[in-house]
Amino acid sequence: MLVDAAGRAGAENMAIDEALLCEADRSGRAFLRLYRWSPPCLSFGRHESVTTRYDRAAIARLGFDVVRRPTGGRAVWHEHEVTYAVAAPVVAFGSLRETYYAIHARLAAALRALGANAELATDGPTVGLSDGPTGCFASPVGGEVLIGDRKVGGSAQVRRGAAFLQHGSILLDGSQDLVTAVSRTPGAPPRATNLSAELGRPVTFNEVAAAIVATWGACVHPSASVRPRPSPSVFSDSAWTWRR
Repeated sequence: MLVDAAGRAGAENMAIDEALLCEADRSGRAFLRLYRWSPPCLSFGRHESVTTRYDRAAIARLGFDVVRRPTGGRAVWHEHEVTYAVAAPVVAFGSLRETYYAIHARLAAALRALGANAELATDGPTVGLSDGPTGCFASPVGGEVLIGDRKVGGSAQVRRGAAFLQHGSILLDGSQDLVTAVSRTPGAPPRATNLSAELGRPVTFNEVAAAIVATWGACVHPSASVRPRPSPSVFSDSAWTWRR
C-alpha cells in the first residue's frame, strides 16, 4: 500500500501504475496506491479516439499536461481528487464485473465513513463507451460510485497476463467542465459531484486516503517492499498520447 501525496506529472503516474501491474503479474501480489497529480492533467483512455474528439490546439494553448492511460474509458480532468490504483492477480478478484464491484464497494464504504451517502450504480452496462463525445463523468455505468444520481468516482481497467490494473478518480472538489471545454463537439454535460459539495465542507486528500486505507482490509501488500522502475518514455511520447 502506497500513499503518494506529493503529486506527480501524468506520464510518471501512469508509468508507476504500469510498473505495479507488471509486478502483480510477475509476483502474484496485490497492491493499492493512492496518489495525486502535479501539475493538473487531462488523461485519455487507451482506446479513445482523441484526435477527432478533442481540440489539440486549444489544449496546447491552455498549457494542459496530457497523458494517455494504459486503461480504457474516457477523458478525465485530474486536479482536486484522490486517485487510486489497484494492481492484483485476476484470481484474487474474479471477472471484470466482479472486480469493479469489489473495488467500488470498498471505496463507497470509505466515503460513507466520512459521512457521504455513497452507493453503487445498479443499472446500465458495467463497462463500455457511448458513441457521443463525452468524458468519463458524463454518465454512470453499473457498479460505479454515486452520491444521489451523480458520479463522485470514475474508474478504468486493463488486464494483462494473469493480473489487472484498475485505477480511478474520487473527486474532492472542482468539476469536469474542462473536458467539455476542449471537446470539439460537446456532448452531455458531466453528471458529476464532489465530496466537498456533498459534505458542505472542504475535504482533503489525506482524510480520504486515510478512510480508504482503514476500510481496505489486508488484501494488499505493503508497497514499501516494491521498488517499481517505471519507464515514462511511452507515456510522455506525444505519438502515444495522440495516436488516434
